[in-house]
Formats: sequence, C-alpha cells, structure tokens
Amino acid sequence: MNTFLDQSPPIISVTPPVTLDEGDASDEVLSDVSETREGSVALAQHGDRLDRALTHLAPEFSRNYLQQLIDAGWVQLNGQTVRKHALKVRAADVLTLELHPTPQSQAFKPEPMDLVVVYEDPHIFVIDKPAGLVVHPAPGNWSGTLLNGLLALDEKMFAMPRAGIVHRLDKDTSGLMVVARTRQAMDALVAAIAARAVSRQYLAVGHGPWSGQPSVCVDAPMGRDPRNRLRMAVVDLLKTPGKAAKTDIHFLANAFDGCLVRCVLHTGRTHQIRVHMASIGHPLVADKVYGGADRDGMARHALHAFRLAFDHPVTGAALAFESPLPVDFEHLLKSWGLSYNGPTR
Repeated sequence: MNTFLDQSPPIISVTPPVTLDEGDASDEVLSDVSETREGSVALAQHGDRLDRALTHLAPEFSRNYLQQLIDAGWVQLNGQTVRKHALKVRAADVLTLELHPTPQSQAFKPEPMDLVVVYEDPHIFVIDKPAGLVVHPAPGNWSGTLLNGLLALDEKMFAMPRAGIVHRLDKDTSGLMVVARTRQAMDALVAAIAARAVSRQYLAVGHGPWSGQPSVCVDAPMGRDPRNRLRMAVVDLLKTPGKAAKTDIHFLANAFDGCLVRCVLHTGRTHQIRVHMASIGHPLVADKVYGGADRDGMARHALHAFRLAFDHPVTGAALAFESPLPVDFEHLLKSWGLSYNGPTR
C-alpha cells in the first residue's frame, strides 16, 4: 500500500472586452482496467477534496481525468464506491483507484522528435519550442506533443509527473521553456514560478502603432469570458470568477501598421499576453481569437518567449537563456520595417 506524499510603470485598469477561443472537451473512458492503485490519505491531505487527494495517488494524470473515473464509479473510499468529486477525505482513509485507458492515458508514450535543447544537466532541460508544437496532450492533440518528445528524449521522464513540464506555452507561441528531470528540481521550479522568481520575457507584434507611455503595466484580472466560456477575458472580479493577472509591456519600435513590444510576465494566466495586448487596443498580429489578422506571412500569433532566467533549482546558480527570432517573426519585422537589435533586459 502506498502512502500519499505531502507535497513602476503606470498601471492601466481595463474594462472587459470580448475575447478568446480554446475550449474543454471530455475524454471517452474505455472499459478495460489497466491498473488498480490503493493508498491511505496522509495527515497533510486531511480535509482535501476527493479529486485532489487522488492526484497524489496518480500524479501523472490530470484532475479532469480522475473526475471522469469518479463519475464512472471506479473510485472507492474505504471500500465503498463514491461519485462526488468534492467529497472531503480524512487522514487514514483508504482510496482505491481503477485506472482505465482513455485517449489521455494512452497519450503518455514516447515519440522521437527534433527538439532544440538549449541547455541540459542531470536536473533540467531548457527547450526552445517551435511554433505549432502542443506542450501537453489534450483533446484534439493526443500525440505529437512536447511531452511525447520528452519521453523519447529521456526515458527517466516517465517517472516525472507530466514528464517534468512545469509551465506551458500556447501551441503557436515559440520560445524557451524549462523542464525538470528530477522531482527535486520539479518541486523547486514549481515553487520558484509560484514565487515569481522565474523571469519570462516575450517579444510581441501588435496591430496599430504604439502611442503614449513607452512602458505600461497592465494589471487586469482574467477569467473565462462570461459571454463565451470557450474564451478568456479581462473580467470584473465582483461579477465574474477570475484571478489577478499582471503584465509589463515595453515599447520597442513602431511601424505604420503596428508595434513591436517586450512583455514581462508577473503572473502566468492562460493567454495572458494575448488578452492584455488586445485589452489595450493592440491585439497580436495573426491572433484571430483576440481580434488580430494574418499579415505578411505571419499565420500564427506573433508571440515569442525570447528570454528565460532563473536560479538553478538544485545548485542555485544564476541561469539566463535567449532564443533567436523564428523565421516568420523575423520576416514580419522586416516587412514592416521594424528594428530589433537583440535582447533587451
């Protein structure tokens, strides 16, 4: 039986615009049992929701998948089948979980691919992700993801929750990501990201020439768009659920049709830069979800994670990495006469 382990620019306030377009979908749970797991709830998990407690028993699967197993009657609490996701568990409760195959669970397989590894040591990889590569398997993309590539790159990644992925980039966002190769590194990186100790900087091209202050801080909470649950939006927290979101945006260069900016994340909400840029009147080029349009060969949203800096999660050494501009991004800047002279810290 297993035991769970305790694991100063001006500020712009923005009113909610109409925004985004990527939705949730349910997995089809198949009937054959592939594995049964059993464990007792540790004192640290006393009072947790059932679905959350199960993540300690099966950390490689999403809570959405575990909720489906609960719905299907494949979870038992102290020998009794339970079907309530939010049921509170108590220390020493015994949970039994039948893992049934789904498209999601079958997605955890190695697929060799040409990943650009910028840096590696026994504890981490730094990957330069190309545009078009999905980071994690999800409905509609159960294979060909960065996770599949990582499993092929290093078989030890099978032992890591989510193959060591600690943060994500949208499918069409290019640039740098850090991936953990050990649980020690993963726990430290997750804590560093939560403490905002990982610096993530992006280059973006927005529609419309920039005007006003050369640097602004967009401090505007985000949540699901109340008018379209498949999209995100800046929201009023008094009316709509959401979370704080903060982005510093620094003007770099102007063109007749748009602007080049550098964005620094203080939080990491889904589509944060895309939503915040649209909210101040500069939707990203080719970001059709938020009001952008394809221009001059740029057919994916013009966003590139060009700089990543953090202290090594094990040694503490200061690390910083920079990614060159992708070809499509470079072509757009040249077509618009926008000048970029290399990384700006």
